[in-house]
Amino acid sequence: MTTRKTPALRQLAASISSLALLFTPVTSAWGQPQQPKDSRTAAEVGTAGVRNDLLSLYREALSNDAILASARALQLATQERVPQARSALLPTLGATGRYDYNLYRSSIPEVGSSSSNYSVYGAGLNLTVPVYRPQNLTALDQARLTVLQSEAQLAQSQQELALRVATAYFNVLAARDQLIALVASKQATGEQLQQAKREFEVGTKTIIDTNEAQARFDQITAQEQVALGALLVRRSELQTIIAREPDTLSPLRERPTLMAPTPQDINAWVRAAETGSYSVQIARSAYEIATREIQRQRDAYKPTVDVVSGYNMNKFNGTQNSDLNPRINSGSIGVQLNVPIYTGGLIQSRVREALALQDRSNFDLESSRRNAANAARDAYTGVNFGLAQVTALESAEVSARTQLESTQLGYEVGVRIQLDVLNATTQLVQTQRDLKRARYDFLLSGLRLKAAGGSLGEEDIAAVNALLDPAEPITIPALPAVNIRQPSRASPPAVNLPAPVPPTPAPRAPTNRVPGSAVPTPSTTEPTLPATRTPPPPATQTPRR
Repeated sequence: MTTRKTPALRQLAASISSLALLFTPVTSAWGQPQQPKDSRTAAEVGTAGVRNDLLSLYREALSNDAILASARALQLATQERVPQARSALLPTLGATGRYDYNLYRSSIPEVGSSSSNYSVYGAGLNLTVPVYRPQNLTALDQARLTVLQSEAQLAQSQQELALRVATAYFNVLAARDQLIALVASKQATGEQLQQAKREFEVGTKTIIDTNEAQARFDQITAQEQVALGALLVRRSELQTIIAREPDTLSPLRERPTLMAPTPQDINAWVRAAETGSYSVQIARSAYEIATREIQRQRDAYKPTVDVVSGYNMNKFNGTQNSDLNPRINSGSIGVQLNVPIYTGGLIQSRVREALALQDRSNFDLESSRRNAANAARDAYTGVNFGLAQVTALESAEVSARTQLESTQLGYEVGVRIQLDVLNATTQLVQTQRDLKRARYDFLLSGLRLKAAGGSLGEEDIAAVNALLDPAEPITIPALPAVNIRQPSRASPPAVNLPAPVPPTPAPRAPTNRVPGSAVPTPSTTEPTLPATRTPPPPATQTPRR
């Protein structure tokens, strides 16, 4: 009996090992990641094509992301506020020109009528030099603060892009892990269904057991379709950012070392967020702009002084004074003083408005500080508890692997059945899936912690990218175009719909499998998603009497 089961066990063990490699956990030394050496040669790297690791996709997103491009355009437009405000403090020079044609007709009784005409050509230059305009000086300070605010907004957009790329990247990997775990669960459930059918045929169980197993199998099949749809949605989210289809991605490496953030003081991270967060910097600039707006409105009480000069030339041509045709040139220079005496309460109203807006910006600044501090606390907590969760799941993985080995041994000696081995395999795969998800969350929490303090940069993305394995890229399926036919007696035409492959229900006819046949095993290569939706049909057997 043992000899007959050994080949099937070996095949199952090899399949389990290959499937487990798909879920091998990844950990990273946060701050000082350990980067394993890439064994590929330079020629192999050069022929590998476009790299789809995290750092490469982030650099692509810097050029292709529409949100970041919009922020860049806004920042370029805001930079023009300074020269516009400075122009109000510089001299202005203008030229004028004129041409007049004059016609006179007169009629005097007893004398008769007469007419005359002449034309006037004129040109002039006007120069205004601002000497004292306090409102314009304050407006220049506001423009400079607005430019600083736009630079902080651009830096914040770039930092948010790094988080969006990393989140979308790991969401794709997590969705793929979930799908593969469901494939393993479906395989175990399918074997359980076949065993229930065999036992029903020999009379050891009722049809209720078969129906329950069928219901579990159908439920897993439905969950598989949901997981496939989620994977396609996550893939589309990443495609939206980088503006192309990511057909492959680099998975996490095997078993790096996760480390807690440095410094391990939550108050230090909170203080850094309250001062260095880009949202706080933007709110602080808005408060300073509002403060200067009060001064600018109060400056409206003050007089303004300008130096005004001009030069004009006029020449007359025509029948009137035709002998003279005079040319008149004139020039002037002076100081112009404007003093606001009464404006109907306009200035006082604008000052009160500016004071209220300053209070609002002050409250917004305080809210930004609190939100930044809360984001830092959440991220720090996520990193620390995420590290504890990873440690616990690593122990759970060891236990699940030990359980699988014990079940395999029991299968060899005949005290366990093949379904027990499949259930243990499913438990191991699900534990490894949870472990990888915990590691993804840990890495994302570390990036959010850096972002809370405004210190997230490309070097942090590169540190996480060092934990990926470009030598073992995984394939991400694209959205298939499925030809769906509705069953009908009239045989309606087929409709092409872009949707995931619909599940095929498992056969419900009573079937059987010869006891001791080979155990269905997961594929030893990269699985094609989704996997087969029905268990293999068993061989027919005459029920025992």
